[in-house]
Amino acid sequence: HVQLVESGGGSVQAGGSLRLSCAARGYTYDTYCMGWFRRPPGKEREGIAVIDSDGDTAYAESLKDRFTISVDNAKNTLYLQINSLKPEDSATYYCAAGQGVGWCLDVIRVGAEPDFDYWGHGTQVTVSS
Repeated sequence: HVQLVESGGGSVQAGGSLRLSCAARGYTYDTYCMGWFRRPPGKEREGIAVIDSDGDTAYAESLKDRFTISVDNAKNTLYLQINSLKPEDSATYYCAAGQGVGWCLDVIRVGAEPDFDYWGHGTQVTVSS
């Protein structure tokens, strides 16, 4: 039984930083794609970044300067470092995971429909000005 559990969200002031974590419990695929998405209040879900088991990454162009995705395979944990937070970063942040690598980077690069098998329940980030 696979579970993705996000943590690390909270309320911060603009300019601050957060590191979100996504613990992938029971997820043991050799090849994988994992990603971070967010849904601001009243808006559509937005892709932030993905990383595959080859270590390749892709970022949304407008976010790449402040967001960093990484994974600790030994801990089965995905991270998202967010710096210089802005009020418009306020959203529920979700992690996702799926098998394979061939489709992964296109999820962000061309907005391809993600083929993730699992999604977390989200962690809330609120940025005040």
